[in-house]
Amino acid sequence: MINERCSKLLQEVIREKYSNVKYENIHVSDEEFYYEFKCDEVISENDFPVLEEEIRGKDNVFVKLLRISGVYLDGDSSKEMIVRIVGKGFASSEEVKEYEDFLEDAKERDHRKIGQELDLFCFSDYVGPGLPLYSPRGCIVKDELQREIERVCRKYGFQKVSCPSLADISLFETSGHAMKFNDELFRVKSPKGHSFVLKPVQCPHHTQIYASKLRSYKDLPIRYMESDKQYRAELQGAVGGLSRVYAITVEDGHSFCRVDQVKEEVMNMCNLIRDFYSRMGLWDNHWVSLSVRDYEHPEKYIGSKEDWDKCEEMLKEVSYELGLDAVRCEGEAALYGPKLDFMFKDALGREIQIPTVQLDFATPKRFGLFYIDENGEKQVPVMVHRAVLGSYERFLVLLLEQFKGVLPIWLSPVQVNIIPVNVKYHDEYCRKLRDLLLDEDIRVEYDDSKENMGKKIRNSNVMKNPISVIIGDNERDNNLVSFRRLGSEENISLPIDEFIKFIKEEIKKR
Repeated sequence: MINERCSKLLQEVIREKYSNVKYENIHVSDEEFYYEFKCDEVISENDFPVLEEEIRGKDNVFVKLLRISGVYLDGDSSKEMIVRIVGKGFASSEEVKEYEDFLEDAKERDHRKIGQELDLFCFSDYVGPGLPLYSPRGCIVKDELQREIERVCRKYGFQKVSCPSLADISLFETSGHAMKFNDELFRVKSPKGHSFVLKPVQCPHHTQIYASKLRSYKDLPIRYMESDKQYRAELQGAVGGLSRVYAITVEDGHSFCRVDQVKEEVMNMCNLIRDFYSRMGLWDNHWVSLSVRDYEHPEKYIGSKEDWDKCEEMLKEVSYELGLDAVRCEGEAALYGPKLDFMFKDALGREIQIPTVQLDFATPKRFGLFYIDENGEKQVPVMVHRAVLGSYERFLVLLLEQFKGVLPIWLSPVQVNIIPVNVKYHDEYCRKLRDLLLDEDIRVEYDDSKENMGKKIRNSNVMKNPISVIIGDNERDNNLVSFRRLGSEENISLPIDEFIKFIKEEIKKR
């Protein structure tokens, strides 16, 4: 394997060029390799060209060194920092050139770059890393995504609930999260003696809404959905952009159902996932993991072996009947049960897991949940967890990088941007058009700045506005609207009422 050869060659070159090399470790995958070590000299990316050339001189291979960073020895934060150099091997200079082109495209697709250019989100040292701040434009995108996912989920029987971000630690001790994820909990105390935990997940809260009243077998399934902040104490060096944050806006849902309803519920949720991702144009490039327990370490999970056996068999049947062709992945199950994970490849070829359906026989038992069956007896419901959109932050990364920031018109922060040929002569008509569009709930901006028309059009394209309207004498005098779609030089002219109808029809499309 070429990455293995290249990693060994890098090690040889480092040993030859630098003194007192120690703490060495090599990791190799199909995609890339990394070499960890410590030496007396300081190494930076400026040294990469020389290192690449010396590796090339040792063997008939080509290496692209990608990045250098400091990491803890053995991944232990209590130990000292060492150097990690990440690289990738190639068989020819042509392959290197193709990969360099790919990296340039990746820079253009970087969600952090796009987010800044489109003014969607930012970070502040005062607020802290891993805590994204959404601008007005970013809030529009996030709110529209929430409206869309809730609209689709309501079709599948989900009802919206809302829970506080704080909870007593006993909630998570009962659920098992306090034991399993103790290091990831943010604990909150006040001078008045309060002691809470910022919620790392929403499912325990939802159990308490279910438990708030007596339930009959006729009431089930009961389906809750919620989009709200969750908080995870990630390693400080691990957070970056929207991909990994401390404050995560999570869309998820839970169904409480009878055992005989479980299979139908899981299929319902899988169909919901397919529906939503098909609408977003993201469904084709995915595979499904049947994530089951690590059979050699049952202590990592809660619940009985019998329940786990039953859950895993049910998910296997669902995969077969829906044609999901799920690949069995041992050790990837959740704390409380097996799951179906939908794995997507993003525009850069990275694998990302967002949607999931998870079976849970354990949590309802731990919280003493029950319903009254047809014989008047208490029965424990099954809890089915599901995330469709999942983390809004990770989903935005997927969207922005997949489409290079060009969002569909229904999701775009500005749907119509009005540009006058001359503000002095066309201002009144532009304001009239803007007000008419606002009355129709169309998101519109009017660029009445002092820039010339050509600069305004370029700015509109940079901001990825889907429709740019150009208003001159002809439009003003004849009650017309002339417009261009993003990426097109074609000018289309319509009467105002037809233009509004056209825009509203475009927004309806998914």
